[in-house]
Amino acid sequence: MSDEELFWQASMVPRIVKYPYNRTPKVAFMFLTKGRLPFAPLWESFFKGHDGFYSVYLHAAPDFKNEPPESSVFYKRKIPSQAVEWGKPTMVDAERRLLANALLDFSNERFVLLSESCIPLFNFTTVYSHLVNSNHSFVSSFDDPRNVGRGRYNKQMWPTVTLSDWRKGSQWFEVHRKLAIEIVSDPTYYPVFKDFCLPPCYTDEHYLATLVTEVGPGLNSNRTITWVDWSTGGPHPTTFVRKDVTENFLIRLRNGFNCTYNGGMSSICHLFARKFHPSTLEPLLKIAPALFGFNT
Repeated sequence: MSDEELFWQASMVPRIVKYPYNRTPKVAFMFLTKGRLPFAPLWESFFKGHDGFYSVYLHAAPDFKNEPPESSVFYKRKIPSQAVEWGKPTMVDAERRLLANALLDFSNERFVLLSESCIPLFNFTTVYSHLVNSNHSFVSSFDDPRNVGRGRYNKQMWPTVTLSDWRKGSQWFEVHRKLAIEIVSDPTYYPVFKDFCLPPCYTDEHYLATLVTEVGPGLNSNRTITWVDWSTGGPHPTTFVRKDVTENFLIRLRNGFNCTYNGGMSSICHLFARKFHPSTLEPLLKIAPALFGFNT
């Protein structure tokens, strides 16, 4: 099936508010990865005991053929993929491909994009409840007046996208079903971004941030739920290594912030974090299950 056929099929999924049967809403965990998932054991612990409340989708490099054991939650979860280049529109193509595949399952209500360097910060029950009960999606979107924000706007996008429309945000998003359908069925904005948002403009940092402001501003919280550290500057965030992973560090990521959730204040602002080096798996497996309360 071509991307065009896939997006068309996903966009035709009815925008149902009430279902004529008892439906348990699921969270779709969509992993955008080059190849293997170094934190698969951690995610296996996270998902254990919660069958029926989640689904998993993997977009890996087309030449990645490895398959985990049949007992794994990642077994045969790869979707048909295409090559992805950092900073190119192919990155957003992959994100939309993941969304479209996940939309074909009517039970999926929330959709979260993750990478191979992401880890969960809470147990499944907390993550599920936080997402399913949220009144908003979590797409980072803000007006950045700097050269790395408004300075990336291409006047050739006018009049479809104006400078006042232009937004920036994190690539790592979470959306509810209504907004996911808007993204895969967008016939207006994405072609303009593919043609005119070229380096130093990065589609994955601007397309969704701009789109949600146009099609569903009241549906979005304007923040991401995936924590990253940009304090060192540069085009990539900090990568955490083995020595960085301590109980205090993880506690700070879980509870060191305040944000708005459903109109009130909350200390649960980030449900996931990145970028973690594969060497952190061992300390994470020692600390996280007890600290995060896995299997609860």
